[in-house]
Amino acid sequence: MQALSPNPEGSPAVDCASMTDIRREIDRIDRALVRLLAQRLTYIERAGHIKADRKTVRDEARITDVLMKVKANCAREDFPYSIAEPVWRQLMEGCIAHEFDVFDEVNRTTPRAKLAVQ
Repeated sequence: MQALSPNPEGSPAVDCASMTDIRREIDRIDRALVRLLAQRLTYIERAGHIKADRKTVRDEARITDVLMKVKANCAREDFPYSIAEPVWRQLMEGCIAHEFDVFDEVNRTTPRAKLAVQ
């Protein structure tokens, strides 16, 4: 089992003296990222329940808005947007696909239900 950093915030990169230290901190950050992405996905799923029209699942204006916010956050954090932008595009495409699945599942009617409505 890997030794966890005693500081939940981890160690600054400059304090890492070995590749083991560096890998431990990267793994800690990866675990935090997955937790945040899982939390983000709960909102995507909720959107799939709330939206009334399948055409609104993919929202190009929202995609642009998110990318603009990511770019601003990158500038504040001194993180290369050239790295973040393709990551966010892929993240959003995966989330949009998942939201379509949720929307379709929530709004699915069985053939019998369709017949009963007619």
